[in-house]
Amino acid sequence: MSSTTLILASSSPRRVELLAQLDWPFTAQAADIDETPIVGELPEQLVCRLAEQKAAAVYHQQNDSSIAVLGSDTIVVCDGHILGKPQDANDSQRMLTLLSAKQHQVMTAVSLYHHSKAHTQLVTTSVYFCALSAKQMVDYWDSGEPCDKAGSYAIQGVGGKFVERIEGSYSSVVGLPLVETDRLLHLHLTR
Repeated sequence: MSSTTLILASSSPRRVELLAQLDWPFTAQAADIDETPIVGELPEQLVCRLAEQKAAAVYHQQNDSSIAVLGSDTIVVCDGHILGKPQDANDSQRMLTLLSAKQHQVMTAVSLYHHSKAHTQLVTTSVYFCALSAKQMVDYWDSGEPCDKAGSYAIQGVGGKFVERIEGSYSSVVGLPLVETDRLLHLHLTR
């Protein structure tokens, strides 16, 4: 392993749990950044920028150049629309209606900020939803689960019953692509 101190720039319990599976010692610290998309920014540019900014924000709060910070961001894209976290029940229903009986992409970027440089990788997974009824959407909102989830669903929770299949990385859809994250850590922190 490495003597470098690793910090996860997130307070997401899902990301904490996933990173712990890789057996790298780390601490977690939330990053406070503006996540507003830039006009004309493509989804892949947005998600990579946000992952890098999260990692850089936490890195620059430290007084130790030997640390490394891992940032990650996940977005849901359907028919060219970026679906963030729902604002309310109506917004959730709008998103789930858009996803119903369709394929969409979940993009997760992971960025390792080390020695004042970002090393970033983007992972895109295709997710196929079954057809959803209005009642299913309302009941799902009432469960509380989709309130803070990009695209208004959690594949690792009750929302998993809407997913017919995926093509790509399951852990990336949850919020942290394990294979790619492990590669980044080994490539940059074990020298």
